[in-house]
Amino acid sequence: MVHFTSQENNSLRGPLRPGFPAPLAACSLLSPLSGHRASGQPPACSPRGRPLVPTARSSCRTHSSKPKAGPAGQPRVAMLPTPNGSGPSPELEGHWPKTSERSPCVAGVIPTIYYSILLSLGLPVNLLTTVALARLAARTRKPVYYYLLALTASDIVTQVVIVFGGFLLQGAVLARDLPRSVAHTVNILEFAAIHASVWIAVLLTFDRYSALCRPLHHRAASSPGRARRDISIVLGAALLTGIPFYWWLDVWRDPGPPSTLDEALKWAHCLTVYFIPGGIFLVTNSALICRLRRRGGRGPRPRVGKSTAILLGLTTLFACLWAPRIFVMLYHLYVAPVHRDWRVHLALDVANMVAMLHTVVNFGLYCFVSKTFRATIREVVHDAHLPCILGPQPEGTVAEPVLKPPGLPEGAEL
Repeated sequence: MVHFTSQENNSLRGPLRPGFPAPLAACSLLSPLSGHRASGQPPACSPRGRPLVPTARSSCRTHSSKPKAGPAGQPRVAMLPTPNGSGPSPELEGHWPKTSERSPCVAGVIPTIYYSILLSLGLPVNLLTTVALARLAARTRKPVYYYLLALTASDIVTQVVIVFGGFLLQGAVLARDLPRSVAHTVNILEFAAIHASVWIAVLLTFDRYSALCRPLHHRAASSPGRARRDISIVLGAALLTGIPFYWWLDVWRDPGPPSTLDEALKWAHCLTVYFIPGGIFLVTNSALICRLRRRGGRGPRPRVGKSTAILLGLTTLFACLWAPRIFVMLYHLYVAPVHRDWRVHLALDVANMVAMLHTVVNFGLYCFVSKTFRATIREVVHDAHLPCILGPQPEGTVAEPVLKPPGLPEGAEL
């Protein structure tokens, strides 16, 4: 997978970076099997500077088994090639380790099992939520239900594109054996789904802020048509903002320090998905809480509406569940790479699993807060279960109603 994949494919090797000394980049002082430092011997390279690939039973050695003695009877020391012979290359300095070994996938099959359970439970729950919210939107014509419906639809797209298409199909089944053009195209869909989910929540935040802080303006300007128009604009913008991530470099395949383009894309991801919407959530939620407290100071304790409570719950869950992934992404950029540090690799696996949990928890939040939503869910389940109980009816027969009106007993007169 391009940026979320949790399984590691050790058969894929990143290309050497331009300007990196070829013999030093291909032949490391660390054995590729054991990871221990070789016994003071330089890497095996051909006279033309081409690296000799060690076999599975031997580490990187020189052609001669014994070092040649120098003029004073001391063994010669093989000097590692450096640019211009002036010292170590600047590309070897910094936080990126000098070893070329890939970090192992410590989590193993746990992410695959987790995402399978998440998809098998989350997708039916989100489909049920979609039906219930569609009924409420058709009955009440309230814009808030249109925003929640669009949010649930974007969660479904995220589960299909990222969880199923990325983690399970591309990562676990195909082991990332996809053409580069296909993998980069999937990037656009993944980031577009994430951006749509986050920024539709921003629309909901603005709607609740306007309803609570500017009620007269909200009643005059709010309508289902405007809500659908705003949702269409956000979906189009999400697709456009996902196009630059066609060039996103998978953090598990970074062979060296990130380039300027890769660093810019990772910062754009953090800003677009977390820091900018998180700042909007923080400011608007603070204004809503201050307004409620002001109302409570002038009279009895204010009653928090169901929509406002859902908004506060959604934004709090978003901030808590997405924070680990953003932290690990910045840690990968400036401290230690996922490509070569198994601890950062494991942390990113866990952070991705926690972030994807955000696509299934909204159903529980709606049921916990709204009694109307719970009643609609029961109605949807009952309507889906009723045809299974009645079964097919023969032609020409009419099914009797389930609840008969009360009548008089036999023999009784009016």
